[in-house]
Amino acid sequence: MKRLLCLNGLYAITPDLADTNELLRKVRLALQGGARVLQYRNKIADGASQLQQAQALRQLTREFDTTFIVNDDARLAAEVDADGVHLGGEDGSVAAARALLGESKIIGVSCYNRAPLALAAVQQGADYVAFGAFFPSSVKPEAVQAELSMLRAVRSEIHVPIVAIGGITQQNGAELVQAGADALAVISALWDAPDIEASAKEFSTLFSRT
Repeated sequence: MKRLLCLNGLYAITPDLADTNELLRKVRLALQGGARVLQYRNKIADGASQLQQAQALRQLTREFDTTFIVNDDARLAAEVDADGVHLGGEDGSVAAARALLGESKIIGVSCYNRAPLALAAVQQGADYVAFGAFFPSSVKPEAVQAELSMLRAVRSEIHVPIVAIGGITQQNGAELVQAGADALAVISALWDAPDIEASAKEFSTLFSRT
């Protein structure tokens, strides 16, 4: 059975860290603070390090009963028995990921600022879609801009979870939730916070206000 009921709230995307122990320390704090989904994303690690980190995070997310998604790599997701994979524009098709992972796993798709991409992804079997960047992002400064009006329109057309991403903070996240986002994907505002657990708790409260 898919974990889609848990695909809401704070969707934490891991920072690029070579030190696995430090990564696990930070992630534990975020999970203690209420992060509901964890996506493993590391653009600086080699294949062996990615496997080691993904395996360790898979165990940690099981401890907290948190949904675990692997970014980009369906094969790695399958190898560590993640709950699913997130596909960007260059990461292959939904059909290929489904053939590898099976029907029980979650497949998410980046749709940037393009509603037609989301409609097509859902038709192809995506379990959730992601839009952004809604605000300027230090992680992806070149990212296309997504608008709240688009999010509201898509929310009325599709019935899978929607994830918002891009420069999201505790101050601007509420308007995304009100516009229809089921989850807020966060990197910098979470991991760069002086108190990661407290930051995660603040993000989580955004969903209890709506």
